[in-house]
Amino acid sequence: MSWFESLILGLVQGLTEFLPVSSSAHLRLTAVAFDWQDPGAAFTAVTQIGTESAVIIYFRKDIGRILSAWFRSLGNRAARAELDARMGWLVIVGSIPIGVLGITLQDAIEGPFRDLRLIATTLIVLGVILGIADRLALREAIGGRHRAVRPRKTIEDLNIRDGLVYGLCQAMALVPGVSRSGATITGGLFLGYRREAAARYSFLLAIPAVVASGAYELASIGEEDSHVSWGPTIFATVIAFVVGYAIIAWFMKWISTRSFMPFVWYRIALGLLLFALITFGAVDPHAGEDVGTGEHTTSQEQ
Repeated sequence: MSWFESLILGLVQGLTEFLPVSSSAHLRLTAVAFDWQDPGAAFTAVTQIGTESAVIIYFRKDIGRILSAWFRSLGNRAARAELDARMGWLVIVGSIPIGVLGITLQDAIEGPFRDLRLIATTLIVLGVILGIADRLALREAIGGRHRAVRPRKTIEDLNIRDGLVYGLCQAMALVPGVSRSGATITGGLFLGYRREAAARYSFLLAIPAVVASGAYELASIGEEDSHVSWGPTIFATVIAFVVGYAIIAWFMKWISTRSFMPFVWYRIALGLLLFALITFGAVDPHAGEDVGTGEHTTSQEQ
């Protein structure tokens, strides 16, 4: 991987990680667009440490309170009733599904899940589901002005059941094209949470999973049969951190007043375009992947 590739891929990772459009899909598609080799699941996981570092800094006060309250709750039963202590336990509970499935499905994540036909499908399907959830939330908000409607839940209403549902939604993001934030925010909207609450828990929930995944994949960087080396990977991670921090600040303001529909239409349009390119032979569904020889394969060569 060249330094220019790492620059572009770092920018893409930072721009798309927190938006409900799937950063892993965009890294894969960016490589296809430039006729580069697929950066792979390991590179994606490691560069996500950069964007997750942006989350940690952005939510540092919340995280500090949660960690403090959680540690107090270990020896003080009364402290477990505090919201911050409950959040600590709920982040742990919500991280279980992706931890189990991530290990179980590792081979599929690094192989079949990166098929461009599957990515196109998940872009469209999750986009439609997000659109339905967004319209439902908007309809309830408008209806609430004229008749009695149960108010949408806040972060204080989060419980173990909802935490597990969030966790299962997050686990869906193991498939490129789903989007970690898109799946968890969609799940939160269907559970009746406000946009800001759904996004806040989504970002906090991602921290253990992303950090653990990135740490686990560190050993894969720089291997003899890998085209991804340490220098470009670190560079891309730093770029992703800087860009990601700006995006998360913007996105948290956006969702408080705006609809998710622009992202919905973008996902659907991108998925349909990708299907069209594959159907007419302009793009091979396995473009850029290794085909067992360790050599770089391009869409033209295939």
